[in-house]
Amino acid sequence: MALRPPLPRTVRTAAVVCTLAVGLTAASSVLSGTPAERPAEPVTLRAAGAPASLQQVSADGLAGRISALQKHLRAQPKDASGWSGLGAAYIEQARSTGDPTRYPQAEKTFARSLAVQPRDNDEALAGRASLAAARHDFTSALRDADKALKVNSYSQSAMAVRIDALVELGRYKDALAAAGHADTVRPGIPVFTRLAYVMELRGDAKGARRVLDSARESATSPSDIAYVSTSLGQLAFGQGRYDTARQAFGTALRAVPGYLPALEYRGRTAVAQGRTAAGVRDLEAVVRRSPLPAQLAALGEAYEARGDAKKAKQQYAVVDTWITLARANGVATDLDSALVAADHGDVKEALKAARAEWDRRETVHTADALAWALHRNGKDREALTAAKRAAEPGYRNAAFLYHRGMIEKSLGDEQSARDHLSAALDLNPGFSPTGARDAKETLKQLGGAR
Repeated sequence: MALRPPLPRTVRTAAVVCTLAVGLTAASSVLSGTPAERPAEPVTLRAAGAPASLQQVSADGLAGRISALQKHLRAQPKDASGWSGLGAAYIEQARSTGDPTRYPQAEKTFARSLAVQPRDNDEALAGRASLAAARHDFTSALRDADKALKVNSYSQSAMAVRIDALVELGRYKDALAAAGHADTVRPGIPVFTRLAYVMELRGDAKGARRVLDSARESATSPSDIAYVSTSLGQLAFGQGRYDTARQAFGTALRAVPGYLPALEYRGRTAVAQGRTAAGVRDLEAVVRRSPLPAQLAALGEAYEARGDAKKAKQQYAVVDTWITLARANGVATDLDSALVAADHGDVKEALKAARAEWDRRETVHTADALAWALHRNGKDREALTAAKRAAEPGYRNAAFLYHRGMIEKSLGDEQSARDHLSAALDLNPGFSPTGARDAKETLKQLGGAR
């Protein structure tokens, strides 16, 4: 009998990531005495640029939609809209499962759509913009979104990706203007939530909450309720309002059971409140279904919080594997690499990654990642300059304040260090299990014990 040919490298790596993530979390469930959860609960599809037709499809339903589209396109290969729909479905599958091997497939389908209909094909252009954003190529995402809007100035998908791209390129003033325009032209939940996020980044957390409250009042479908409630919960979590956050995540999960963003942040909130076992259960369930770097690192830190350094180290190793896979499939992962490596890996690689990301896009998040990587490499004066850049738009983030305080402590500016470390803990005392612990210990050393 002939042997099956070996899997391509990218597919084999994808299998390794999923096997590691599932195996490690399943093992931890056995060790902690909790049953493994079913991995195939419904997932709301509400990513940037996703067409409305995909936003309420479950994970299983999405697989069925892909299969149906593939069958349809074999019979009707000249259907440009069908090819665009298949590409969008591939992107959502990649996002919902954490498997970036779908991105090259999406790229091919959008190219096929444009080959069939090279002119006035805003669906394919908007889809290609969404793919570029998913791969963190925000310059290309902005370019293709603009092309789509020239064809169809009312394309909600293109407007959504355009706002996201401007945010991720650090062009916050332009992003606010784009969100305001979209609110005038095509108001709706995707625009409201983006407008709120831009306001938050510019230091107007109260305004962001008002916009999200209005969005919640207008949300009627389960997916919209889950999406807006999760956004409200994330905003509350960032401000240390944990009970409010828990209520919001509970609302989201009642609307769409198993909704991953709500499940993840319910887990983070539980850990922040000291309910580590509950937080670990939620985060394990998340990474079984979507083993992405931020979620894997969050689970690793939750393991550290309960004193399990071995399992934490295993999670950080899975992050490294995912990054290798993502790079092989065209995803720019340097921000993820820098943040995880600076805390849990090779600090020199963290700095290399952070510099590369800063060269691509100057945002508050890349400035903070660069500041922290510089600090971890002993370059604190340069790090402080980057930390100040992260604060320029007025965005208040406890992790940013913590990073700046630790940098100032290393520079001998004890008063500023006390101020910023205290501010981090005042804003969100459980922003990170390991970071909050280090902030408290450092404050004690500086005579500012809490």
